[in-house]
Amino acid sequence: MRTPTTSEIRTAIQVLKRLGEHINHNTANVIIDLPETRFGDHVAARAKVVSIDQITRIHTVATQLEKWRDDLLQQRRQSVSHHV
Repeated sequence: MRTPTTSEIRTAIQVLKRLGEHINHNTANVIIDLPETRFGDHVAARAKVVSIDQITRIHTVATQLEKWRDDLLQQRRQSVSHHV
C-alpha cells in the first residue's frame, strides 16, 4: 500500500472537519424538534453525549492526520535539502 500524498491527507482532514460540522448541525436539529418533556430532555441529553463523543473521535483522527502530514512534509524538505 502506498503512502498517501500530503494533498490526499489534507483532503481527508477537510472531510473529517465537515463531518464534525454535519454531526453538530444534525444534533442541533434533533434537539430543537424534541418535545419539552422528560423523555425529550433525556433524548436531547443522550444526543448531545453521542455527538460530543463522535466529534471528539473525529478531532482525534484529524489531529493524527495533521501530524502525519507535517511529518511527511518535513521528510520531503529534508530529502530535498540533502539532494541540493
